[in-house]
Amino acid sequence: MPRVIALVALALIAGLAVLYLGGADRVVQVWALDGQRAAQTAMARGLRALRAGEPAALAGFLAVCFAYGFFHAVGPGHGKLLIGGYGAARAVGAAKLSAVALASSLAQGATAVALVGAGLWLWHLGRAEMTVLADRLLAPLSFGAIALVGLWLALRGVRALIRAGQAAPAPARVQPQDHAHTRAHDHPMGAACATCGHAHAPDAEALAQATGWRDIAVLVGAVAIRPCTGALFVLILTAQMGIFVLGIAGTLAMALGTASVTVAVALAAVTLRKGALAGLAGSPALARVQPLLEIGIGTLVAVLAIGLLRASL
Repeated sequence: MPRVIALVALALIAGLAVLYLGGADRVVQVWALDGQRAAQTAMARGLRALRAGEPAALAGFLAVCFAYGFFHAVGPGHGKLLIGGYGAARAVGAAKLSAVALASSLAQGATAVALVGAGLWLWHLGRAEMTVLADRLLAPLSFGAIALVGLWLALRGVRALIRAGQAAPAPARVQPQDHAHTRAHDHPMGAACATCGHAHAPDAEALAQATGWRDIAVLVGAVAIRPCTGALFVLILTAQMGIFVLGIAGTLAMALGTASVTVAVALAAVTLRKGALAGLAGSPALARVQPLLEIGIGTLVAVLAIGLLRASL
Protein backbone atom coordinates (compact mmCIF):
# COMPACT_ATOMS: atom_id res chain seq x y z
CA MET A 1 0.00 0.00 0.00
CA PRO A 2 2.76 2.56 0.78
CA ARG A 3 4.28 1.89 -2.65
CA VAL A 4 0.92 2.56 -4.34
CA ILE A 5 0.57 5.85 -2.45
CA ALA A 6 4.12 6.81 -3.38
CA LEU A 7 3.52 6.04 -7.06
CA VAL A 8 0.31 8.09 -7.08
CA ALA A 9 2.10 11.01 -5.44
CA LEU A 10 4.97 10.85 -7.93
CA ALA A 11 2.48 10.68 -10.81
CA LEU A 12 0.74 13.81 -9.50
CA ILE A 13 4.08 15.61 -9.18
CA ALA A 14 5.01 14.60 -12.73
CA GLY A 15 1.59 15.76 -13.98
CA LEU A 16 2.00 19.14 -12.31
CA ALA A 17 5.46 19.48 -13.85
CA VAL A 18 4.08 18.72 -17.33
CA LEU A 19 1.31 21.31 -16.87
CA TYR A 20 3.84 23.89 -15.73
CA LEU A 21 6.20 23.25 -18.65
CA GLY A 22 3.23 23.34 -21.02
CA GLY A 23 2.28 26.84 -19.89
CA ALA A 24 -0.90 25.89 -18.02
CA ASP A 25 0.21 28.02 -15.07
CA ARG A 26 0.23 31.12 -17.27
CA VAL A 27 -3.32 30.39 -18.41
CA VAL A 28 -4.41 30.14 -14.76
CA GLN A 29 -2.61 33.40 -13.96
CA VAL A 30 -4.39 35.26 -16.78
CA TRP A 31 -7.72 33.86 -15.58
CA ALA A 32 -6.95 34.90 -11.99
CA LEU A 33 -5.94 38.44 -12.99
CA ASP A 34 -9.12 38.81 -15.05
CA GLY A 35 -11.09 37.62 -12.02
CA GLN A 36 -9.35 40.15 -9.78
CA ARG A 37 -10.20 43.01 -12.13
CA ALA A 38 -13.83 41.92 -12.38
CA ALA A 39 -14.06 41.56 -8.60
CA GLN A 40 -12.51 44.97 -8.05
CA THR A 41 -15.08 46.56 -10.36
CA ALA A 42 -17.83 44.73 -8.49
CA MET A 43 -16.41 45.94 -5.16
CA ALA A 44 -16.68 49.53 -6.37
CA ARG A 45 -20.34 48.92 -7.25
CA GLY A 46 -20.85 47.25 -3.87
CA LEU A 47 -19.42 50.28 -2.08
CA ARG A 48 -21.80 52.57 -3.93
CA ALA A 49 -24.68 50.28 -2.96
CA LEU A 50 -23.55 50.40 0.68
CA ARG A 51 -23.44 54.19 0.62
CA ALA A 52 -26.92 54.27 -0.92
CA GLY A 53 -28.22 51.94 1.80
CA GLU A 54 -29.52 49.31 -0.63
CA PRO A 55 -30.93 46.08 0.90
CA ALA A 56 -28.53 43.11 1.00
CA ALA A 57 -25.70 45.41 -0.13
CA LEU A 58 -23.43 44.25 2.70
CA ALA A 59 -23.85 40.55 1.89
CA GLY A 60 -23.10 41.16 -1.78
CA PHE A 61 -20.08 43.32 -0.92
CA LEU A 62 -18.61 40.67 1.40
CA ALA A 63 -19.16 37.95 -1.23
CA VAL A 64 -17.30 40.00 -3.83
CA CYS A 65 -14.46 40.64 -1.35
CA PHE A 66 -14.20 36.89 -0.72
CA ALA A 67 -14.05 36.28 -4.48
CA TYR A 68 -11.33 38.88 -4.88
CA GLY A 69 -9.28 37.17 -2.16
CA PHE A 70 -9.71 33.84 -3.92
CA PHE A 71 -8.55 35.16 -7.30
CA HIS A 72 -5.71 37.05 -5.62
CA ALA A 73 -4.42 33.81 -4.08
CA VAL A 74 -4.81 31.79 -7.28
CA GLY A 75 -2.78 34.31 -9.25
CA PRO A 76 0.92 35.10 -8.90
CA GLY A 77 1.57 35.26 -5.20
CA HIS A 78 4.03 34.50 -2.46
CA GLY A 79 1.83 33.05 0.27
CA LYS A 80 1.12 29.75 -1.44
CA LEU A 81 4.75 29.48 -2.54
CA LEU A 82 5.94 29.63 1.05
CA ILE A 83 3.17 27.53 2.61
CA GLY A 84 3.34 24.88 -0.11
CA GLY A 85 7.12 24.75 -0.09
CA TYR A 86 7.28 24.43 3.67
CA GLY A 87 4.64 21.70 3.73
CA ALA A 88 6.51 19.73 1.08
CA ALA A 89 9.88 20.16 2.79
CA ARG A 90 9.07 19.68 6.47
CA ALA A 91 7.28 16.94 8.36
CA VAL A 92 4.31 18.98 9.57
CA GLY A 93 0.73 17.90 10.16
CA ALA A 94 -2.00 18.93 7.73
CA ALA A 95 -4.09 20.55 10.49
CA LYS A 96 -1.16 22.61 11.78
CA LEU A 97 -0.09 23.82 8.33
CA SER A 98 -3.70 24.65 7.43
CA ALA A 99 -3.91 26.73 10.61
CA VAL A 100 -0.68 28.49 9.59
CA ALA A 101 -2.13 29.20 6.13
CA LEU A 102 -5.29 30.67 7.68
CA ALA A 103 -3.30 32.72 10.20
CA SER A 104 -1.06 34.05 7.41
CA SER A 105 -4.02 35.24 5.38
CA LEU A 106 -5.66 36.89 8.40
CA ALA A 107 -2.36 38.51 9.40
CA GLN A 108 -1.97 39.87 5.87
CA GLY A 109 -5.39 41.48 6.20
CA ALA A 110 -4.43 42.89 9.60
CA THR A 111 -1.31 44.43 8.02
CA ALA A 112 -3.52 46.20 5.47
CA VAL A 113 -5.78 47.56 8.23
CA ALA A 114 -2.78 48.78 10.24
CA LEU A 115 -1.14 50.37 7.19
CA VAL A 116 -4.27 52.23 6.10
CA GLY A 117 -5.09 53.33 9.65
CA ALA A 118 -1.58 54.67 10.22
CA GLY A 119 -1.32 56.09 6.71
CA LEU A 120 -4.56 58.05 6.86
CA TRP A 121 -4.62 59.27 10.45
CA LEU A 122 -0.95 59.37 11.46
CA TRP A 123 1.05 59.95 8.27
CA HIS A 124 -1.73 61.60 6.24
CA LEU A 125 -0.92 59.58 3.11
CA GLY A 126 -3.19 59.21 0.10
CA ARG A 127 -4.22 56.03 -1.70
CA ALA A 128 -1.45 56.31 -4.32
CA GLU A 129 1.21 56.86 -1.68
CA MET A 130 0.10 53.86 0.37
CA THR A 131 -0.02 51.66 -2.72
CA VAL A 132 3.52 52.72 -3.61
CA LEU A 133 4.62 52.01 -0.02
CA ALA A 134 3.12 48.51 -0.22
CA ASP A 135 4.51 47.72 -3.67
CA ARG A 136 7.92 49.39 -3.48
CA LEU A 137 8.88 48.69 0.13
CA LEU A 138 6.74 46.00 1.75
CA ALA A 139 6.58 43.66 -1.26
CA PRO A 140 10.40 43.45 -1.64
CA LEU A 141 10.68 42.94 2.13
CA SER A 142 8.22 40.06 1.93
CA PHE A 143 9.94 38.41 -1.03
CA GLY A 144 13.30 38.84 0.69
CA ALA A 145 11.95 37.24 3.87
CA ILE A 146 10.60 34.29 1.87
CA ALA A 147 13.98 33.86 0.16
CA LEU A 148 15.61 33.78 3.59
CA VAL A 149 13.10 31.15 4.76
CA GLY A 150 13.99 29.04 1.71
CA LEU A 151 17.70 29.34 2.48
CA TRP A 152 16.93 28.55 6.12
CA LEU A 153 15.12 25.37 5.09
CA ALA A 154 18.04 24.37 2.85
CA LEU A 155 20.55 25.02 5.65
CA ARG A 156 18.52 22.96 8.11
CA GLY A 157 18.47 20.16 5.57
CA VAL A 158 22.26 20.32 5.18
CA ARG A 159 22.73 20.24 8.95
CA ALA A 160 20.30 17.32 9.32
CA LEU A 161 22.13 15.44 6.56
CA ILE A 162 25.44 15.97 8.33
CA ARG A 163 23.95 14.79 11.63
CA ALA A 164 22.51 11.71 9.93
CA GLY A 165 25.95 10.87 8.58
CA GLN A 166 27.57 11.35 11.97
CA ALA A 167 24.89 9.27 13.69
CA ALA A 168 25.37 6.32 11.35
CA PRO A 169 26.37 3.37 13.58
CA ALA A 170 29.91 2.13 13.14
CA PRO A 171 30.44 -1.55 12.30
CA ALA A 172 30.08 -3.54 15.49
CA ARG A 173 33.20 -5.34 16.66
CA VAL A 174 31.56 -7.13 19.56
CA GLN A 175 30.77 -10.79 19.64
CA PRO A 176 27.34 -11.83 18.33
CA GLN A 177 26.21 -12.93 21.78
CA ASP A 178 26.97 -9.44 23.21
CA HIS A 179 24.49 -7.50 21.04
CA ALA A 180 22.87 -9.56 18.31
CA HIS A 181 19.98 -7.84 16.52
CA THR A 182 17.85 -10.88 15.87
CA ARG A 183 14.09 -11.25 15.60
CA ALA A 184 14.03 -11.79 19.34
CA HIS A 185 15.49 -8.30 19.64
CA ASP A 186 12.84 -6.58 17.49
CA HIS A 187 11.52 -3.20 18.65
CA PRO A 188 9.37 -0.49 17.05
CA MET A 189 11.18 1.49 14.37
CA GLY A 190 12.20 4.83 15.77
CA ALA A 191 11.99 3.69 19.38
CA ALA A 192 15.11 3.40 21.51
CA CYS A 193 16.47 -0.09 21.67
CA ALA A 194 16.30 -1.45 25.22
CA THR A 195 19.62 -3.27 24.77
CA CYS A 196 21.82 -0.71 22.99
CA GLY A 197 19.93 2.51 23.69
CA HIS A 198 20.00 3.64 20.04
CA ALA A 199 17.10 4.66 17.80
CA HIS A 200 17.56 2.62 14.63
CA ALA A 201 15.27 4.75 12.43
CA PRO A 202 13.67 8.19 12.65
CA ASP A 203 10.49 8.39 14.68
CA ALA A 204 7.66 9.76 12.50
CA GLU A 205 6.01 11.38 15.52
CA ALA A 206 9.26 13.10 16.50
CA LEU A 207 9.68 14.38 12.95
CA ALA A 208 6.13 15.77 12.97
CA GLN A 209 6.83 17.60 16.23
CA ALA A 210 10.01 19.19 14.83
CA THR A 211 8.02 22.19 13.63
CA GLY A 212 7.70 24.61 16.52
CA TRP A 213 6.07 27.96 17.14
CA ARG A 214 9.20 29.80 15.99
CA ASP A 215 8.78 28.29 12.53
CA ILE A 216 5.11 29.24 12.51
CA ALA A 217 5.90 32.84 13.47
CA VAL A 218 8.45 33.08 10.65
CA LEU A 219 5.99 31.72 8.07
CA VAL A 220 3.14 34.00 9.15
CA GLY A 221 5.41 37.04 9.35
CA ALA A 222 6.95 36.50 5.91
CA VAL A 223 3.50 36.37 4.29
CA ALA A 224 1.93 39.13 6.38
CA ILE A 225 4.57 41.78 5.61
CA ARG A 226 2.97 42.55 2.25
CA PRO A 227 -0.68 43.70 2.42
CA CYS A 228 -3.10 42.89 -0.38
CA THR A 229 -3.61 45.77 -2.83
CA GLY A 230 -7.33 45.01 -3.02
CA ALA A 231 -7.61 45.32 0.76
CA LEU A 232 -5.89 48.71 0.63
CA PHE A 233 -8.36 49.80 -2.06
CA VAL A 234 -11.38 48.79 0.03
CA LEU A 235 -10.07 50.18 3.30
CA ILE A 236 -9.12 53.58 1.88
CA LEU A 237 -12.47 54.04 0.12
CA THR A 238 -14.51 52.96 3.14
CA ALA A 239 -12.46 55.26 5.38
CA GLN A 240 -13.20 58.18 3.06
CA MET A 241 -16.89 57.22 3.07
CA GLY A 242 -17.00 57.06 6.86
CA ILE A 243 -17.70 53.30 6.96
CA PHE A 244 -14.21 52.04 7.84
CA VAL A 245 -15.66 49.23 9.97
CA LEU A 246 -17.31 47.78 6.85
CA GLY A 247 -13.95 48.03 5.11
CA ILE A 248 -12.41 45.93 7.88
CA ALA A 249 -15.22 43.38 7.42
CA GLY A 250 -14.52 43.31 3.67
CA THR A 251 -10.81 42.81 4.36
CA LEU A 252 -11.65 39.88 6.63
CA ALA A 253 -13.79 38.33 3.88
CA MET A 254 -10.93 38.90 1.43
CA ALA A 255 -8.49 37.18 3.80
CA LEU A 256 -10.81 34.19 4.09
CA GLY A 257 -11.00 34.00 0.29
CA THR A 258 -7.20 33.96 0.15
CA ALA A 259 -7.10 31.33 2.88
CA SER A 260 -9.42 29.05 0.86
CA VAL A 261 -6.57 28.67 -1.64
CA THR A 262 -3.60 28.63 0.71
CA VAL A 263 -5.24 26.00 2.95
CA ALA A 264 -5.85 23.84 -0.13
CA VAL A 265 -2.20 24.26 -1.12
CA ALA A 266 -1.12 23.32 2.41
CA LEU A 267 -3.22 20.13 2.35
CA ALA A 268 -1.94 19.21 -1.11
CA ALA A 269 1.70 19.78 -0.11
CA VAL A 270 1.42 17.65 3.03
CA THR A 271 -0.41 14.89 1.16
CA LEU A 272 2.11 14.80 -1.68
CA ARG A 273 5.02 14.74 0.72
CA LYS A 274 3.56 11.88 2.74
CA GLY A 275 2.80 9.97 -0.44
CA ALA A 276 6.27 10.49 -1.88
CA LEU A 277 7.88 9.22 1.35
CA ALA A 278 5.34 6.50 2.10
CA GLY A 279 7.61 3.78 0.74
CA LEU A 280 10.33 4.79 3.22
CA ALA A 281 8.17 4.65 6.35
CA GLY A 282 10.13 2.93 9.11
CA SER A 283 13.29 2.81 7.02
CA PRO A 284 16.67 4.26 8.11
CA ALA A 285 16.90 5.76 4.60
CA LEU A 286 14.27 8.31 5.66
CA ALA A 287 16.91 10.03 7.80
CA ARG A 288 18.80 10.90 4.59
CA VAL A 289 15.90 11.42 2.18
CA GLN A 290 14.14 13.91 4.47
CA PRO A 291 17.10 16.36 4.58
CA LEU A 292 17.67 16.02 0.83
CA LEU A 293 14.01 16.90 0.23
CA GLU A 294 14.33 19.89 2.52
CA ILE A 295 17.49 21.08 0.75
CA GLY A 296 15.90 20.77 -2.70
CA ILE A 297 12.62 22.48 -1.87
CA GLY A 298 14.26 25.15 0.29
CA THR A 299 16.60 26.02 -2.59
CA LEU A 300 13.66 26.13 -5.03
CA VAL A 301 11.67 28.47 -2.75
CA ALA A 302 14.70 30.74 -2.36
CA VAL A 303 15.33 30.89 -6.12
CA LEU A 304 11.69 31.66 -6.94
CA ALA A 305 11.46 34.29 -4.18
CA ILE A 306 14.67 35.97 -5.38
CA GLY A 307 13.13 36.10 -8.87
CA LEU A 308 10.03 37.80 -7.46
CA LEU A 309 12.24 40.16 -5.45
CA ARG A 310 14.19 41.23 -8.54
CA ALA A 311 10.96 41.76 -10.47
CA SER A 312 9.56 43.99 -7.71
CA LEU A 313 12.59 46.30 -7.59
